[in-house]
Amino acid sequence: MGLHHYLLTSLAIFLCGLFTVLTRRNAIGVLMGIELILNAANINYIAFARFGGGTIDGQIFSVFVIMLAAAEAAIGLAIVLGIYRKFETIDLEATDTLRG
Repeated sequence: MGLHHYLLTSLAIFLCGLFTVLTRRNAIGVLMGIELILNAANINYIAFARFGGGTIDGQIFSVFVIMLAAAEAAIGLAIVLGIYRKFETIDLEATDTLRG
């Protein structure tokens, strides 16, 4: 397997995440789409580190992206819980304003 196999896999995961973000009305679905996009970036970092010289730079960037994804999930879920308590729905169309 070469670099292009990893890049095609990453592209497929990125497109699935982008499709999910653009089509979901549910806030949890949008967060899951963002996670797919971040995972596609991780695959690119690791693939380019593996085939681009063998340094550990890609792994280091990937660990930072994983930490960013964990923080995004925690903060995103806290925001979703706050929206649910305020509007009693997690539909993004119903919560177009933060005033109550």
